[in-house]
Parts: sequence; structure tokens; C-alpha cells
Amino acid sequence: MEKSVSDAIAYRRSVRIYKDEPLNTEKVRNCLENAVLAPTSSNLQLWEFYHVVDPDICKQIAKASFNQPAARTAKQLVVVVVRKDLWRSRAKANLSFLRESFGQKPNSDYSKKEKFALSYYQKLIPSLYTEFLGILGLFRFVFFTVVGWFRPVYRQVRASDMRIVAHKSAGLAAQNFMVSMAAIGYDTCPMEGIDSLRIKKILNLPYGSEINMLIGCGIREESGVYGPRFRVPFESVYKLV
Repeated sequence: MEKSVSDAIAYRRSVRIYKDEPLNTEKVRNCLENAVLAPTSSNLQLWEFYHVVDPDICKQIAKASFNQPAARTAKQLVVVVVRKDLWRSRAKANLSFLRESFGQKPNSDYSKKEKFALSYYQKLIPSLYTEFLGILGLFRFVFFTVVGWFRPVYRQVRASDMRIVAHKSAGLAAQNFMVSMAAIGYDTCPMEGIDSLRIKKILNLPYGSEINMLIGCGIREESGVYGPRFRVPFESVYKLV
């Protein structure tokens, strides 16, 4: 029986040593299907998930991850990849979905709300994501900084800002995946201590892609949980306003 959301969150730990027991690949895939239901900025879904089950490729990735136990003993691996470079095709997909939802009709027949939604992907998204050597992003930053002196305005408009936005969305999806795995009694460990360039080469990823994190997957050995969970007191991070 699957755990409740709260139980799954409590059960989830970063497990660094896994038992020599296989995982059901289809169940892991189902958890990745939950991952893509995570909230994502502008619904652009600038992510990909590489579900690695081939033992040889797992070994190569583990070596590129310094053979840390969470990668070396994992039965399967998931590589969360950010694809900011796909913003055009993802915006186009959103446009197609919206037009289908609104019904095929002349532009003049769209409601004000529908026109705004279409314009969002036709004009606003390109204005934020189009870049040329960082110059356009800098121009946007200066422009919106000046506008911000007079009224509230969106300020995360540089290329580096949009990169952060894409990584935040990927991180939300990764958490969906890890909680889903915990709910069925599977364990995970997110890793950033990796040679991302080597892993990109192993997976033959395109130049414009970025690895958000590597996630080891398996069934925990008790020794794989390195001690009790520590969190700073909740009162020190909770601010009721």
C-alpha cells in the first residue's frame, strides 16, 4: 500500500548505500510521470529525464560521479536535465494547446482573456528568452530596473535569471519524483557532486542542455542512511507575517 504524502515525505531520506535488489523499471517510470506534473514556470516544461537502467551506462555515470556510494550502488539512475534551449518549441506547444482548447476560430473572435493567453506565448516569452551574447538580457535588466522605480515590475530578466528559473522548475519535478518513489518504498539520493560534462558526453546530450541533478535509485540498506535527520528548529525558519 502506498504511503500518504506526509508519510512519504517523512520516509524520504538521501540514501547513499542500496541493497543488491532490482527495481521495477515500470514503477520508476510511473514516478517520473508524476515528476512532469510538477509546477513549472510559464508551463514551458524545460526539462528532460534520462532514466538509466543499462548497467554499463550506470557504471560510467558512477565513475563520473567520483564513484560515490549513492551512484555506485544504485540499481537505476535518473539524470534531471534542463533544456532552456527548447523554449521556442515548448512555447509553440503551449500555443497549439491553447488554440485547440479555445476552439479554432478567427483571431477577432477570441475573448480578451484568450488573446492575453496567446499573446503571452507569442510575445512575452520570446521577449524574455531571446538572447544574444547576454546583451539583450542586460538591456532588459536596465529597462525594467528603471521602470521598477515607478511601479512593481518583473525583474528576473537576464539570461542568468532565466537559467535559474528553468533549474527551479526542474528541481520541483525532481522532488515530485523522489516523494513518489518514497511512497512506494523505493529510495533515492539527489547528487550534485558530479562531473556534469562527462555525464553529458555519456548520454550524448546537446550543448545547450544542463544537468540539474543526478538521482540514485534503489532500496535502502540501513547503513545507507547516514544517521538521524537533522533540521534547524522550525521556529527559526518559519515567519508568520
